[in-house]
Amino acid sequence: MSRSEEPVTEALYRRYRPDTFEDMVGQNHVTDTLQRALSNGRASHAYLFSGPRGCGKTTSARILARCLNCAEGPTDTPCGKCPSCLDLAVGGPGSLDVVEIDAASNRGVDDARELRERAAFAPARDRYKVFVLDEAHMVTREGFNALLKIVEEPPPHVKFIFATTEPEKVIGTIKSRTHHYHFRLVPPEVLVPYLENICEREGISPEPGVLDLVVRAGGGSVRDSMSVLDQLLAGSHDGVIEYAPSVALLGYTDANLLDNMIDALAEADGGKVFDLIEQVVASGHDPRRFADDLLQRVRDLVICALAPDQAGDIMPHLPADQLERMLSQANVAGSRVLSRQADMIEEALRTMVGATSPRLQLELLAARLLADKEEAPAAAPVPVPSSSPSPRDTAPVRERRPSESPRAARPEASTEAARSAPVVPARKSSPPAATTPTGGDIPWEDIVVRVNETSRVSGAIVRNAKARALPGKIVALLAPPHMVARVEAQLGVVQNAVDAVMGPGWSVQLDDGKVHDPKVMPAEPAPEPTKPAAQVTPTPRLVAQTTPAPEPEPEYEPAPEPMPESDSGPDSVPEFGDDDQGDASLDDETITNPTRSAEELVLEILGGRVIEGEGSGF
Repeated sequence: MSRSEEPVTEALYRRYRPDTFEDMVGQNHVTDTLQRALSNGRASHAYLFSGPRGCGKTTSARILARCLNCAEGPTDTPCGKCPSCLDLAVGGPGSLDVVEIDAASNRGVDDARELRERAAFAPARDRYKVFVLDEAHMVTREGFNALLKIVEEPPPHVKFIFATTEPEKVIGTIKSRTHHYHFRLVPPEVLVPYLENICEREGISPEPGVLDLVVRAGGGSVRDSMSVLDQLLAGSHDGVIEYAPSVALLGYTDANLLDNMIDALAEADGGKVFDLIEQVVASGHDPRRFADDLLQRVRDLVICALAPDQAGDIMPHLPADQLERMLSQANVAGSRVLSRQADMIEEALRTMVGATSPRLQLELLAARLLADKEEAPAAAPVPVPSSSPSPRDTAPVRERRPSESPRAARPEASTEAARSAPVVPARKSSPPAATTPTGGDIPWEDIVVRVNETSRVSGAIVRNAKARALPGKIVALLAPPHMVARVEAQLGVVQNAVDAVMGPGWSVQLDDGKVHDPKVMPAEPAPEPTKPAAQVTPTPRLVAQTTPAPEPEPEYEPAPEPMPESDSGPDSVPEFGDDDQGDASLDDETITNPTRSAEELVLEILGGRVIEGEGSGF
């Protein structure tokens, strides 16, 4: 036989291309639906087949054309004997009435116009003229628009089948006029038996683990997996596809190397780990591929750790000895450690893309895996309840009212929850020992909040005072000299607040430096402040002039005089005539006394005096 007469071996994916829908692998959701449509006589005039490469889109289009033009059809199973079936079978010459167009090279308006002209002619022999547009996403928008009319309303003898890997690039007006079928990648549990059948028909015996490498290299694509298997078949020895040469040819990591790495990480043996990395680099393996293989192995170990009884069913093509070894490794490492390792390996793989030194990235990954093995996760601290909560901790809580301005919260006030708590009546039973202050510990801020809820004016006045606890359950108030009388007028309101916050049994007194128990020696009342005579003029001019305060006593630091603010809030002093403040409290004598004029009230609250001035007002 001359060299020109030597037979040319046909690729596996061409020799074993299916002729019927029953021969299709891994696309039952598509083939079953198409067969039912053909059986019911409801075949569409236009189809769109989409999905990853090598999953059977073009093959399904040819089978559909056979079903439509079969002499016994349209049928869901071609007879395989009529001229149409023979012409469209694997190895057949093809049919004039089934036109396959490469859309990548026929994508413009002129090509669409030519297709329209060809579609106008009746079929030469068969029932339908079928146009199969492969790589349909390559057609331009103008080309699709030129096809729109004939795709929408084709002649009765015309069928369209669009095949594409990128359906989103097919314009919506075309897509909406087709029946869209999605093709999927084929899972290993379906693809491996299919490849085993092909190996039997070819008289080849692959060693254990070889077909797993083939399926992984093919990535779920039937055509790509067939191409990889064809490559290994070409290098087989005495009808056997050996594992070691296949690993080296495909660039994958030897299973023994992965096992040794997993064991070294479990033992936290840094020397062994870095020796294995040296072996990976010295043997010519790509560090990125090794990290990817390691991630795949850790994933398998996670399955073995979480579902040890079902691991054989989930990974049916693992050899029995390999599965047993992995189950042992998963039991030693534990699912949590394996899960963290998978996260770190996956993150390292992202950093390896475009890295100038993949080996360095792999060594850093190994260091992180070893460090994670040494560090045990810290236990969360157990909260210990406090043995003596403060009154602030036990105060009721409420949300701030919408009308309250954020500026209402001041440094001397308590928390927002305590500020807005309702007044609680005095309890009949004694308060817990934990809430009783000792020495100078007084929850004065909470008491002021209670006073402020009763009367905002009273709250503004008593805020200028300071408090301390004295023996005999006495709350002593210390006020600036010019505020003594006003603070003394609020002792009743303060007493109610003290009962609510600290419990009954406490008495409130002014601190004159010699505070005593009122049951033994009642304190002398403070003298009433002298009221200046007010002169009434037709157009009086009031000037609030603050009286200078005398030198403070050593133990007292005067607090700043409260100033009214424009914001309404629980701590602001209301202005007279402000309608949004509501009515005054009934226990506020400075407001409800009808015999006192507004001028006197202003003088008492602000601590000023009236002077006569010229002019016509402020």
